[in-house]
Amino acid sequence: MIPVGIEAMNVYGGSAYVDVVELARYRGLDSDRFQNLMLQDKTVALPCEDPVTFAVNAARPLLDGLGADEKSKIELLITCTESGIDFSKSLSTYVHDYLGLGRNCRLFELKQACYAGAAGLQVACNFVLSQVSPGAKALVICSDISRLLLIGDGENLAMDWSFAEPSGGAGGVAMLVGDAPHIFQIDQGASGYYAYEVMDTCRPVPDSEAGDSDLSVMSYLECCRHAFDDYRNRVEGADYLQTFDYLAFHTPFGGMVKGAHRTMLRRLHRLTPAEIEQDFARRVTDGLTFCQRVGNIMGGTLLLALAGIIDRARIEAPKRVGCFSYGSGCASEFFSGVVTPESQRRLQQLRIGAHLDTRLKLSMPEYLELLERGKDVKFGARDVVLDPDMFAAARSKRPGLFLKEIRDFHRQYAWAT
Repeated sequence: MIPVGIEAMNVYGGSAYVDVVELARYRGLDSDRFQNLMLQDKTVALPCEDPVTFAVNAARPLLDGLGADEKSKIELLITCTESGIDFSKSLSTYVHDYLGLGRNCRLFELKQACYAGAAGLQVACNFVLSQVSPGAKALVICSDISRLLLIGDGENLAMDWSFAEPSGGAGGVAMLVGDAPHIFQIDQGASGYYAYEVMDTCRPVPDSEAGDSDLSVMSYLECCRHAFDDYRNRVEGADYLQTFDYLAFHTPFGGMVKGAHRTMLRRLHRLTPAEIEQDFARRVTDGLTFCQRVGNIMGGTLLLALAGIIDRARIEAPKRVGCFSYGSGCASEFFSGVVTPESQRRLQQLRIGAHLDTRLKLSMPEYLELLERGKDVKFGARDVVLDPDMFAAARSKRPGLFLKEIRDFHRQYAWAT
């Protein structure tokens, strides 16, 4: 059986951010509860940034490193998002065009809440394994943004979901998938699934979220438990404590990950609180590195955690990483793969952390202005011309594709150098 997995990977964390501690203080959030988020910053999308620009800017460095022949081997493009900009036309059409991919390419958009990125990766791996086009590769791009326009009736709901503001980020993760998995080699057939219908979080109208955060936490914990149980049933000898050198979780916020990991170790191994804390620090915290700086980017957050592990962990020999993906509504999967010292060398060359350092820090007045300006380019915007000087200082930090105007619903982009 041929190997398969991620050949190249990149994270794009935008050009501006806000300090979430300052945001929480400004909003008057309960400080004890806020500490459970375990967040530092969150990327904020400028009006000239949308899911297309995040996707293209994440993928472009990967394609710049390919020759014309290698680029022509990309025969499948999957965009994974819950931040679509049209009910019919997918992000993948714009992404395909601005990345200059060949016309003989299958492309589509995949939506399954925060599970979309893992689903896209698995679909791409199965395409490669099918060998219907030997040597062909797939490009999978997760891209999501949070333009906060919360809805809902009732004071309790509004207070409950106020904690979604500091955790909701924006970003893109791009993965080139093929039979030379230098970054992450999938353990073929080693996947456990768990899904059922639940109304924990949703986007019932464009650009807005609603739901029950307590129900979402409980659903996440239930899925983590049962998806791993299914994994264990399929993989002989699988053990939550011993099989995986590291663990990457979908990370809405760090506290949810810590709670899930604690629950698993209590249930399966009856470890003491001190032992659980030590194991969390050893196997999980590296995966929070980028998540704590970018925020929850929905379909790409698990992959953001995986990138953090590859970039920061001690990988002096091949290491197995267990991955848990959860998408509200709900669908989940626990799967695994192997990373190597080469994985780390290749990913570190992209200097993801250094790029995050170049983002412009927004003051509270600038952040509030962005929330207002973001309404101009919300879902369904028809005719908009963006001011090129608006937040030019932030955009100059990370040259790349940006939204220039929307002309009769058609989005027009341009490259900044």
